[in-house]
Amino acid sequence: MSKNLILSARTAADIDQRIERVLNGLDNPEPPLRLEDVRELLKLDVGFYTADDPSLAREVVSKIRVATIQVYKRPSLLVDAIKKMSLKALYLPDRKRILLDSTLPKLKHRWNEAHEVGHSLLPWHEDLMHGDNDHTLSTACHEHIEAEANFAGGRLLFLRDQFTEEAKSSKTSFENVKALHQRYGNTMSTTLYRYVESIGSEVPVLGVICGHPHRPPSDFNPKKPTKYFIQSPAFKTRFSNVLETDVFAELKKYCSNKGGGPLGSSEMILEDDNGDSHRFYFETFFNRYDALTLGMYLEPEKKMVAISRKRAS
Repeated sequence: MSKNLILSARTAADIDQRIERVLNGLDNPEPPLRLEDVRELLKLDVGFYTADDPSLAREVVSKIRVATIQVYKRPSLLVDAIKKMSLKALYLPDRKRILLDSTLPKLKHRWNEAHEVGHSLLPWHEDLMHGDNDHTLSTACHEHIEAEANFAGGRLLFLRDQFTEEAKSSKTSFENVKALHQRYGNTMSTTLYRYVESIGSEVPVLGVICGHPHRPPSDFNPKKPTKYFIQSPAFKTRFSNVLETDVFAELKKYCSNKGGGPLGSSEMILEDDNGDSHRFYFETFFNRYDALTLGMYLEPEKKMVAISRKRAS
C-alpha cells in the first residue's frame, strides 16, 4: 500500500509556478492537454523500450541514477534495474529524453510521461538523475522526489486549478469522477487520485485503489490489501489512524462479485484521531483493472445516551 505524501506548502507553490509557466507558454489550453505540445515547448523527446530489449543500451548516457541503483558505462545494469524495479518510465536529462515502457496501455503512457516531464521541470532533481556522488537516494528521499514529480505531473495534466474548480462545482460523487475522467482524457485511477486531493482540503475524503475485493491476484497480501490509500489533506489531519485493512474489510462486505462497473456502496463509520466516530459514504467502481473507491464525509455519528427511569414508589 502507498499512502500519498502531501508536500509542504512552499514546495507545492514552487512546483506550481513552474507548471503555470508551461501552461502560459501553451496559451492556457482547454482539456484534454496535448502532451506533444508540452514536449515541443520544452524541447523534450520521447522514446519507448521493453525491459528485455537490448536496443535500450543505446539510450544510456554516460551515467544515470535509476532509483537507488547507480549506472555508469554498463548499460546492462539499466536493463537489470528496469526488470528488478518494474520501472514504467524514466528521464535521461543529458538527452532531454523520456523513455516509456511500450508494453503498457497507451492511456497509462500519458501519466508516466507527465511524471517524467515533472522531473525535467525541477532543477533540484537533475543531480539525482545524473547519479551525482554527493547525493545518496535513501528510500525516504526517493519517495519525496517521486511525490514531487507526481504533483507536477498532476498539476500539468489537470491544468492546475481548472480541475479543482470543476471538481468542487458539482456534488461529490463517483459520477463526477467519471465525467472529469472523460473531459481531461486521463485514466480513471489518476482522476480519482487528483479528485480526492483537490476537493478534500477542508472536508475529509478518502480514495482507495485495489484489486477486485472478491477476485484477489496471486500476489495478494492481506496485510497490505490496497495499492493506493489516498488521503485528502483534511482526512490525513483528522483520520491518520484509519487502517487500510479495516477499510478493505468493509469494502469486501458491500462489494458485489461483478466483473465490471459499479460494485456497490455503503455508509461506514470511521473513528478520528480523538476517538470520535464519523459517518462516511463509500462507493466502488471496477474498471476491469482496479477497484476504485471514493469515501465521502457525511456527518459526526450521533451518540446514544442511555436514560434510566426511576419507578414511582
